[in-house]
Amino acid sequence: MQNLTELPVNTTSSTNLSIIVKVCVVIPFFIAFLFFILLMLYTFASHRQFFDSSRYILYTYMLINDTLQLLSSVTLFLLAMGSVQFAIVYCAPLLFVSTATFLNTPLILSTMSLERYVAIFYPLQRPAIWRPEWIWVIILSLWAISCILPTVDFILMRLKPGVDVQSTPVLCKTTLLNASPIQALFKISLNGIFFALVAVTILFTYMRILLETRRMRQDRVSVRRALHTVLLHGLQLLLSMMAFTQPVAELFLVQRVILSQADMSFIYYFCFILLPRFLSPLIYGLRDENLRSYMKKALPCYGPRVDPYKDARTSK
Repeated sequence: MQNLTELPVNTTSSTNLSIIVKVCVVIPFFIAFLFFILLMLYTFASHRQFFDSSRYILYTYMLINDTLQLLSSVTLFLLAMGSVQFAIVYCAPLLFVSTATFLNTPLILSTMSLERYVAIFYPLQRPAIWRPEWIWVIILSLWAISCILPTVDFILMRLKPGVDVQSTPVLCKTTLLNASPIQALFKISLNGIFFALVAVTILFTYMRILLETRRMRQDRVSVRRALHTVLLHGLQLLLSMMAFTQPVAELFLVQRVILSQADMSFIYYFCFILLPRFLSPLIYGLRDENLRSYMKKALPCYGPRVDPYKDARTSK
């Protein structure tokens, strides 16, 4: 393998330019996302009536999960861009959080679809588990399920000879946890079953709500709104599932497109890992009229305006 320090100067400069461009693309999106997320969380915290609805509680949970996912994945991205190496004991928590939150996203999407299904078909006799005071049980269950795969990865992890967990510096990548072919096959199989079950759940809720829309004559607006929400959940799930086609797509496209494997990996990372998280708060936040009105009031530029002439008239 060619030593990177022996590359020509123009190749090194082009590589540095590529890294700068990638960082300049990711960071502005990430800052804008954090601002929007903090605005939404502030709105939820300032108005307690949102926590009387299971839908808003699940939505808040999705925002927190997406924030953790982006914080961990962007940190790993910046470390990879800078070729920073450190011990596995410090790398492991980042990889664990990144993997668990990534797997948690489709679980949240399917749970939110089921919540819309329950709200449409059982509006007066909602099961206790779907009520706001018990929804935390579902949230804890989702966390437990999403932590299974990274936990198994760490249990089956086999390090190279001479690598010490506490002292040997390594590049913090998921390949550290998937060294053996059996482990990689197990991970692919589990991910396939995992996303297939989620896809079936979302498809089931979509079809049932679609049939209910055609049958009902009253309150068709709320049913259609729930139908559109479930459809958006399916679109987000599709974008998340596209991340698993990266090895095949890279092998197919690198031979036909004038792009390096590193550039192809970045395109997949941005389009199918970052972009769905960037879009989810915008989609759900801007579609909800109630939430949107409170968010506008929280912004300084949309805050309540004082009319000095009105104050002068009232003081007379």
